[in-house]
Amino acid sequence: MAPSSAGPAAPDGTAVDWDALRRAATDAMRHAYAPYSSFPVGAAAITEDGRLVSGCNVENASYGVTLCAECSLVSQLHMTGGGRLVAFTCVDGTGATLMPCGRCRQLLFEHSAPGMVLETVSGFRTIDEVLPDAFGPRTLVEYASTGSGSGSGPSSGSVDRA
Repeated sequence: MAPSSAGPAAPDGTAVDWDALRRAATDAMRHAYAPYSSFPVGAAAITEDGRLVSGCNVENASYGVTLCAECSLVSQLHMTGGGRLVAFTCVDGTGATLMPCGRCRQLLFEHSAPGMVLETVSGFRTIDEVLPDAFGPRTLVEYASTGSGSGSGPSSGSVDRA
């Protein structure tokens, strides 16, 4: 994506065209299936290798199985080669910036590069700022590297059913 003065660079210093990212999120939002809430949402992100991925919310009559836009974005991420997200934005039906819910912040953290930048309702923030002290893959790698993760627990194949 071409550089933009509308926001910060990706964690590796690569310029991010935040206007194009918002347009992609808005385009994704137009595909949302939101017959129950009438609240369409679109999300878009850039990967470490420069790909653009996007998603929209898909509601369900059984509300608990509704998919947030971030869920479909992560599905597209993996369907198009995987990798880590470096820049993210999310918009509502009017194109206004939305903050991902707590569940989606965790989902984004799981698939983010360290220092991923998000456009939020209060400005640009890193993933660590919107989900401080998060638990995720990097935590597990760090835990395993200390030797603390050996000998018991799910990683060794044993499961405590007490």
